Amino acid sequence: MKVEIRNELPTDIDAIDAVTTAAFLTAPHTDHTEQFIVKALRKAGKLAVSLVAEVEGNAVGHVAVSPVSISDGTSGWYGLGPISVLPAFQGQGIGSQLMRKALCVLREKGASGCVVLGEPSYYGRFGFQAMPGLRFSNVPPEYFQALPFGSSVPCGAVFYDDSFSAQA
Repeated sequence: MKVEIRNELPTDIDAIDAVTTAAFLTAPHTDHTEQFIVKALRKAGKLAVSLVAEVEGNAVGHVAVSPVSISDGTSGWYGLGPISVLPAFQGQGIGSQLMRKALCVLREKGASGCVVLGEPSYYGRFGFQAMPGLRFSNVPPEYFQALPFGSSVPCGAVFYDDSFSAQA
């Protein structure tokens, strides 16, 4: 199976919505607003990276990356997610390809680092790890992980864009 990872195009918006909705339909630990978050980030101009995974001309995966703010004033950090793969294509490495490409694009943009909220065993494979000095809301610290692209790690509370509170 040949997978192409490419930048989002305006014609992808409906497909991204469908992929994101389907990917989280039966997922645990979600309030099923991921597709609304992606739309809100796009509308707010906050999609710093928006990549589509395509198989035989059809969108089967998507990853969104947006800037985050940190209470210590550190800049250049981004939050990865949501990341979505259609259920029929999960477990085939497409999510991993999206992750690697998104992190590569961030490095090329000169980002300082990336944070993610999710399963430690999955995201740890890409170098993410819990950083004692970084906090997010009331989430258990092992589920909020960071990947610095340099030697400096910020210390403080991390805040995602208001788009992450989108409900529709």
